[in-house]
Amino acid sequence: MRAPLSDELRERYGTRTAALRKGDTVLIVRGDYKGHEGKVSSIDLSKMRITVEGVTIKKTDGTTKPAPIKPSKVIITKLDLSDKKRKEIFESRLKRRESS
Repeated sequence: MRAPLSDELRERYGTRTAALRKGDTVLIVRGDYKGHEGKVSSIDLSKMRITVEGVTIKKTDGTTKPAPIKPSKVIITKLDLSDKKRKEIFESRLKRRESS
């Protein structure tokens, strides 16, 4: 599941999209939660939806649950590079971009 990168990240890494991961910071750009920024707390591949920290739906009994959001409605503003392989992928893209 991929989402578009912010202009700053797009310029830095030379790619338009990146695979979403838990821990990435995203900005919601469409829908009821437009303008909210938070970390991705979970990814549901079967329903193709993500949940973002702080974005909830109030249920009729008064409790709240995380609101599912389509990945096309968000922009990745900060990548979680704690994974060694993912960091290497983006660093290699950066090196390739600098050498050209």
